[in-house]
Amino acid sequence: MKPSIALNIGAAVVVFGALAGCGQTGPLYMPTPPAKPQPTPAVPPAMPPVSSSVAQ
Repeated sequence: MKPSIALNIGAAVVVFGALAGCGQTGPLYMPTPPAKPQPTPAVPPAMPPVSSSVAQ
């Protein structure tokens, strides 16, 4: 059985597509890793409310 023209064209498209890749020239771009997050400052404990009444 002889392959059809459509099958030949399809195979050629796949081969050329694989050879073309993404089309990017030169080295691949690799982004720099993200910076480490800064530590959050410790929150001082809240002071208990001060009563305005004077003890007698």
